[in-house]
Formats: sequence, structure tokens, C-alpha cells
Amino acid sequence: MELQQIDVFIDKDGQVRLEVRGVQGGKCLDITRDLEAALGGQVAERKLTPEAQDALAQTQQQQQLGGQS
Repeated sequence: MELQQIDVFIDKDGQVRLEVRGVQGGKCLDITRDLEAALGGQVAERKLTPEAQDALAQTQQQQQLGGQS
């Protein structure tokens, strides 16, 4: 099993940034959901890594193709 890691950065102005490593696709959103809620639940900006974007796009395509009969 690959190591999963969440790095939490708190800027001087109180802005919090989370960086997730070792998680494939959109699972990073599931992993950080509770932490985001504990921090107030307000997400000002979300940037997915290129790998996460690709995995989410593939999942969406598979769901669309699966829904077509």
C-alpha cells in the first residue's frame, strides 16, 4: 500500500492550504472532507493535481458510457 499523506499549511493571514499525496483520483476529496469541515467548511479555492484531474475525467467518461444503452 502506498503512503497517503496530507500536508497542512497555515499562512500568516490564517489561510489554510491542504496538499494530498499518495491518493489516486478524486479520493483526495473524500479524505479531506472531514478536515475541511473541521476548519470551517469554507473552501476558497480547490486545485486538483493533473493526475487527479485525469482520473476524474476518466471516471466521468466511464459513467457516461455506462449510462448509454
